[in-house]
Amino acid sequence: MQHPDQDIRNRLLIARLPAMPQILIKLIELLQADDAGMPELAALIAKDAGMASKILAVANSSAYQRHHRTVGLEQALVSLGTDTIKTLVISESVFQTFNNFPHSGSTDLRAFWKGSLTTAVIARDIARALDYPQVEEAYLAGLLHNVGRLALLATAPKEYAYNFTARDDEELCAVEQRTLEITHAEAGAWLIERWNLDSFLADSVLYHHEPVPRLEAAHPLIRIVRLAHQLCYHADAPQAAADAGALCGIEEDKLDAFVKSAARQVARAAEALGIDLAGADDVPAPPAAPPVPPDPVQARLSEEVRNMVLVQEMGQCFARQQGEAGMLDAMTRSARILFDLEATVILLESPTGHALQGAGGGEAQQRLAEFAVPLNKPGLLADAANSRQLAFAARSGAGAPAGLGIAEEQLFRIIGSEALVCLPLVAGQRCLGMIVGGVPAWQLPLLQKKERFLQAYGSQAANALETALSERGHARRQLAHVAEEYREASRRVVHEVNNPLSIIKNYLSVLDAKLARREPVVSEMSILNEEIDRVGHLINGLADLQPSDAGCAANVARVVEDVLRLFRATDFLPASVQVITRMQEGPQEIDGDADLLKQILVNLVKNAIEAQPNGGRIEIANRGLVNRERRLYVELAVADAGPGLSQDVLANLFTAVKSSKEGKHHGLGLSIVHSLVKKMNGMISCRSGANGTSFELLLPARGSTSQLAPVQARGVVDSV
Repeated sequence: MQHPDQDIRNRLLIARLPAMPQILIKLIELLQADDAGMPELAALIAKDAGMASKILAVANSSAYQRHHRTVGLEQALVSLGTDTIKTLVISESVFQTFNNFPHSGSTDLRAFWKGSLTTAVIARDIARALDYPQVEEAYLAGLLHNVGRLALLATAPKEYAYNFTARDDEELCAVEQRTLEITHAEAGAWLIERWNLDSFLADSVLYHHEPVPRLEAAHPLIRIVRLAHQLCYHADAPQAAADAGALCGIEEDKLDAFVKSAARQVARAAEALGIDLAGADDVPAPPAAPPVPPDPVQARLSEEVRNMVLVQEMGQCFARQQGEAGMLDAMTRSARILFDLEATVILLESPTGHALQGAGGGEAQQRLAEFAVPLNKPGLLADAANSRQLAFAARSGAGAPAGLGIAEEQLFRIIGSEALVCLPLVAGQRCLGMIVGGVPAWQLPLLQKKERFLQAYGSQAANALETALSERGHARRQLAHVAEEYREASRRVVHEVNNPLSIIKNYLSVLDAKLARREPVVSEMSILNEEIDRVGHLINGLADLQPSDAGCAANVARVVEDVLRLFRATDFLPASVQVITRMQEGPQEIDGDADLLKQILVNLVKNAIEAQPNGGRIEIANRGLVNRERRLYVELAVADAGPGLSQDVLANLFTAVKSSKEGKHHGLGLSIVHSLVKKMNGMISCRSGANGTSFELLLPARGSTSQLAPVQARGVVDSV
């Protein structure tokens, strides 16, 4: 069964009609208090600058001020009196709200204002005649009794523009019901209910067209508004007026007095409020008539265009979300609004892709976080995900699938709705998840007609979700990459620290022997201090990702001498290994950190020693300047006379390889050398054969950015 006014209620929701003014809400609360008086009214009005200005304008008008003195707010309140002030505050607040309704500014509201004011005044007079304690509430109810007509005009201007000025009778309600599937009385009551007033105000609006016999036992406010409406709009029907008067126990001969008194009061109120009612009686009030039926093709096209615009808007909305949580929240909220879903949950593809898992949120957060639907077993949800097609299910009645699975029954209980719509989120050929919405059973046929709209929305949501998941995966990969880099850097630091620690250990043995012989140890202590500083520098370098200072300079010959001094003074350099150095008189200065060069040479010399376990020769030579791609480098070579490297080792020389040496950090030395040379903006190459292995370092010569012409004049060789 289709709910009669669901569409117009949706339109009322998204129309963003103005809320009730706060001063009016406070006034109603004040009027319901038994001890409310002038001081309380004055304090309330003083908080609203616009309302205070209106009160002062009326109090200083010729109607109330016979002298030419301008009175302040307190004097104005006293001169106007409590009843007038209450009427002004209520009327001004309501009129300000009405004027903010969409399409109000382009519509002739004179007849509407006059009818609303007249009904309000008559309702107040009837309330006084009945000794109803809240006469201002009766006035407000009369003023608002036709607010539904403004609400319908705001939400359905094309369908309702003609009937807004139509005669206000039962025929109008019948036409509204046929064309909009909701009457202005129902729309007005629904709007007032959203203001959450503790009053029968909404009921008085809802029943102001109700047949008189049904209201005999109704609340007094309902009967008062029903009679006031009858006298305002249908005074020419004496019998109907008499019947309505009987509801309130008012004799027929007194009804005419209410109408005549109202005319005078409305004129004064309109003048005080600044409302122009001139010509209101000349505004035509034709019988209500249904609008011309729209062209079905045009209507369908309009709906398609509207849906396309909404889908594009949703896509932009999703793109603005920050993070996956914000994305999922935007998807649930927009799905509820666009398709009038009672509740919405999202299921996402599991990391293995074998199940759909609940994305926890809302009241059932814990249950959803633990909820899963296997995709390799038959069922409504699994079939919809695997086929990437919409699916609908109802708990009972027509259209209910036979034998719902446990997963579907669980979702019914979690969502608490009569029916489910399952919208797969498909990006390409992959189902990333599913939006499951709960709806009343009568709404399923409506949603089935919106299949294309649902699928277009699902496509936008899936694309946005795919982007969010991709960003999450990228962030995880970046985090894993940083962690791996840190682990690799840690291994490198451990490897490098072992060299100075071994040197320190050996020097401590030398120190022990020298101290026992009472020999001077100044040189050894100096070396120990240098190596301890180098250990600290290496450890600090673990967190230092910045390149070395380009302004540093190092003397190649001095660094080679320092390295050999370390090896010769300890057991690192066996007596069977001869070390030869060939340092030219030419340029020795390079751009780079001396400690980095020292670290490079320690690794290369250590490897050369280990390559010749039975003794041999190591040569360290400065081969002079080299021009490589219009930059000058100092070529430094470290060569041994060992058996050479195998082809496999040579092919993977500067990567971390598995070494035949013991220890989990062996095999890193040459990869560290390569990274250090790169850090110094240099180059490294290797030649290896049966007669030994040679490593050639090209290190940036000091001032290598200068012009080459003067250097070439001195006979520099432009090749390696």
